[in-house]
Amino acid sequence: MRSWRARASRSSGFTLIELVVVMTIIAILAGAVTLQILNRTEMAKRARALQDIKTLETAIDIYAADSGSPPTTEQGLAALRSKPATAPVPRNWNGPYVKKAPIDPWGSPYEYSFPGQLNPDGYDIISYAKDERPGGTDDGEDITNADEE
Repeated sequence: MRSWRARASRSSGFTLIELVVVMTIIAILAGAVTLQILNRTEMAKRARALQDIKTLETAIDIYAADSGSPPTTEQGLAALRSKPATAPVPRNWNGPYVKKAPIDPWGSPYEYSFPGQLNPDGYDIISYAKDERPGGTDDGEDITNADEE
């Protein structure tokens, strides 16, 4: 007759297959959560870029109210931080209109043009997003001030 201890020690614990199955399930769940987090991060970057563009629009509008017109393409967004030295030099520059150089969430500078191609009666502010190239789809789609109209 077997002792109670011999039976108890054999039946306690997990088998190797049970451990592998549990680890596989945990790995699948961790992968799904990671994909969701990465997707949310990209969505947050796009939202921040759109908010930055709105902030730059406000700064450009104040610059234009002070100076008579928005900065030229050549003067660019740098005209919001320091008084431009290139023509047309603004008479009533009351800046700086932004605290720091505008950089999009992916680390690239925003593109600026006046007059704009997307907004012929105004100016364009563009972030080329994740792919850092004009055009693109999904996460690489450009973000512009024309998006909010």
